[in-house]
Amino acid sequence: MSLIAAPLRALIRKEFLSILRDPKTRVVLIVPPLVQLLIFSWAATLDLSHANLAIYDRDGSAWSQTWTERVAHASFVHRLIAVHDPGQMRHLIDTRQVLAAIVIPADAARSIATRHPVQLQLILDGRRANAGGILLGYLDSLLADDDGSTSVPLAQVRYRYNADLIYRWFVVPGVGGILVTFVTMLLTALSIARERELGTFDQLLVSPCTPLQIIIAKMVPALIIGCLLGWIMVAAAVFGFGVPFRGSLPALMLSLLLYILSVVGIGLMISAVCSTQQQAMLGTFTFVVPSVLMSGFATPTENMPHFLQLIARLIPLKYYLVVLQGSFLKDLPWRVLASLDTPLLLIAAATLLLATGFVRARLQ
Repeated sequence: MSLIAAPLRALIRKEFLSILRDPKTRVVLIVPPLVQLLIFSWAATLDLSHANLAIYDRDGSAWSQTWTERVAHASFVHRLIAVHDPGQMRHLIDTRQVLAAIVIPADAARSIATRHPVQLQLILDGRRANAGGILLGYLDSLLADDDGSTSVPLAQVRYRYNADLIYRWFVVPGVGGILVTFVTMLLTALSIARERELGTFDQLLVSPCTPLQIIIAKMVPALIIGCLLGWIMVAAAVFGFGVPFRGSLPALMLSLLLYILSVVGIGLMISAVCSTQQQAMLGTFTFVVPSVLMSGFATPTENMPHFLQLIARLIPLKYYLVVLQGSFLKDLPWRVLASLDTPLLLIAAATLLLATGFVRARLQ
C-alpha cells in the first residue's frame, strides 16, 4: 500500500486534530515557549550592570581621585562607596553590601611620577564567585589605561563574532533550540500514551492502517510543528532580541529538520514504553534535563569527565546548538556544517529505526 494512501492521510489529519482541538495542548504549544524564551533570555545572563563597589584610597592624590571618578562612572558600577579603614571595607563585604573592594596604595602618586606600575589590590566576595569573575574581567579592561600606570599588562583584546560580549547573543539561540527540543519531544511522547488513556489505541490495531503508516502519522505532526516552532524561535531571536544572523538560512533549516527527526524518534520511543501521559511527561523531563546539561549550552563538554564526553556525542542537541549559535554569530563553512549534520543524520536514523521497532512491538 502506498505511503500516501487515504488511510495514512486520515491518520495524519486525526493526529493534527487531536493536538489542535485539545485546549491544554494548544496552550503548551504557544504560551510556554514564548514566555520561557523571554524569561530565560533576560534572566539567564552573565552581564553585570549593577555592581556595588568599595574603594579604599590610601593615596589621596589627584591621580587617585581622577581614577576613582573613572571607576564610579563605569557602565557596570551602580554605586561606589568610599571607605577610610580596612575594618569598614571588610564590613561592607561581609554584609554583602558590595561585591568587591579596591585598595589604592599610599605610594600610587609616587609610582606614577617614576613611571612604575601601581600595585592596586582587588578583594572579591568569594560567595558570589561567578559575579566576581565577571567583575574581574571588567576591571581588567578598565585598569589597562593608555599610560601604563597600573599593574595590569597592556594588551589589546578583541573578541571575534561578539566584540561587545553581549551575552544575550549567545543565550537566545541556545534557549530557542532547547525549547524546540522540549515541545517537540513532549508532543511525540504524549501521542501513543494519550491514545491509551483515551481508549482509542485498540481502534488503531483493528484499523486498515499498517504499523508503518501509524508510526508515520505519529511523526508528521510533531515534525511539522517542531520545524514551525524552530523558525519562530529564529525569527524571535533576530527581530525580537536583535541577534545578528550571519549564516545560511537554508543550511540552518536542513540542520533543524535532521534535528527534529532525531528528537521525534526519541519521543516515539518514550511514548511506546509509557502507559500514561504522566509517565510520558516524566520520561521527557528525564531525557531533556541531562541533554541540556551535557550539550555544552551552559558549560563546555571538554570540562566533563571522559565517559560523559562519550555520552554527550550521542546527544543530538550538542550538535544542533553548535549549528544554531554558529549560524547566528558566524557564517559556518559548509565543511563544518557537514561535519555537524552527519552525526544528526546518523542519530536521526538510529532513533527512528529504534522507535519503529518499539512501536511495532506495542501494536502487535
